[in-house]
Amino acid sequence: MPFPVYYHDYLQLDKILDAQHPESDLPGNNPAHDEMLFIIIHQSYEIWFKQILFEVASVITVFDANQISDNSNQLQLASHRLNRVVEILKVLVHQIDVLETMTPMEFMEFRDYLRPASGFQSLQFKVLEARLGLSFNDRHGQEYYLSQLKEEHVNQIKDAEKLPTLLQGINKWLLRFPYLEDTFWIHLQTDDCSENLFWQEYRKRYASTLDDREKGNLAAFDQILFADEPITAFHPKALRSALFIMLYRSEPLMHLPFSLLKTLLDIDEQLSTWRFRHINMVHRMIGTRIGTGGSSGKDYLQGALNKHYIYKDLATLTSFMMNSSKIPLLPADLKNRMGFK
Repeated sequence: MPFPVYYHDYLQLDKILDAQHPESDLPGNNPAHDEMLFIIIHQSYEIWFKQILFEVASVITVFDANQISDNSNQLQLASHRLNRVVEILKVLVHQIDVLETMTPMEFMEFRDYLRPASGFQSLQFKVLEARLGLSFNDRHGQEYYLSQLKEEHVNQIKDAEKLPTLLQGINKWLLRFPYLEDTFWIHLQTDDCSENLFWQEYRKRYASTLDDREKGNLAAFDQILFADEPITAFHPKALRSALFIMLYRSEPLMHLPFSLLKTLLDIDEQLSTWRFRHINMVHRMIGTRIGTGGSSGKDYLQGALNKHYIYKDLATLTSFMMNSSKIPLLPADLKNRMGFK
C-alpha cells in the first residue's frame, strides 16, 4: 500500500532547502553570514512571482472571453484573484524590512562574489510586467532591458510580450460597457447635440467646476476621452466607460466593476511602493556605486519607478471628476437596470 501524502515530500522540501549555496562558502572565499538571508529573500521573491503570474494568467483568460456580465461570477473571480495579487505585493514590500536588517558593511562582505548576477536579471519579473500590460515602448532603459540575460531567457520574454495582457483584457471589457448608449440619455438631446449625449452634458458641467488654472484640463478631457485614435494604452471609449464606473460607483451593479478598477490601481501602487523601497535600500547599501549587473544602480531604478506605471491612464481619470452632486442623474430605467434584482 503506497504511503499517504507526506508533508515533507508534498512540498519537495529536499529540493527547496538544498537550494541555498552561498558563493562566500566556496573554497578560497571568506564566509559571509548574511548571504544566506540575501539568497532566501530573493528566492522568496521568485516563488511569489510565480504565484502572481499564475493568478494574472487566469484573470487574463477570464477577460479574453467574448462576453462578461458586470454582475457575474467571472468578474467576481477576476476581482478576487487580483486582490490576492495586491496582498502578495504587500508581502514583497514588507520583505525589504527583513533584508534591511543587513547592514551595508555586511552586504559588502559578499557583494563582489555576486558579479555579474543581479536582480535585474529576474526573468519572471520581466514576464510579469509584460503580462500586466507594460509594453516595450513604455520601458525605461530599453537598450539595457535584455542585455544582461541569457539568450533562452530573452526569447522567453519576447514570447511573453506577444501574449494577451491584462491591460488588453480590461480594455476589451470596458469597450463592451453598455450603459453609455444614447438611448438611455435621450432626454438630454438638444438641437445641436445628437450623439454622446451623456458626455456632452457632463463636459458642460465639468467645465463650470474648473479653476482658471485648470482650464487645460478641458482640452485634456477632449483629447484623452474623445480622440479619433487612442493616444494612451486604453481606447478612448474604454476610458469613458471607466470614468462612468468611477462616477456612479455607488450604484449596486457598479460595485464590482469599480472594485476591479481600484484593484488595478492598487497593483500599480504596490509595484511603485516596492520600487521606491528598493531605490532607498540600494542607496542605503551602495550609495552611488553601480549595480552588480552593471546598471547605474539607484538612478536606473528611479527611471523605472517614474515610467513603469502600467495603469496610469486610469489614475488620470480623477482629473476629470467633480462633486457627485453635480453629475447628471441617472435616468429611471437605467438606474433600475443597475440595481440588483
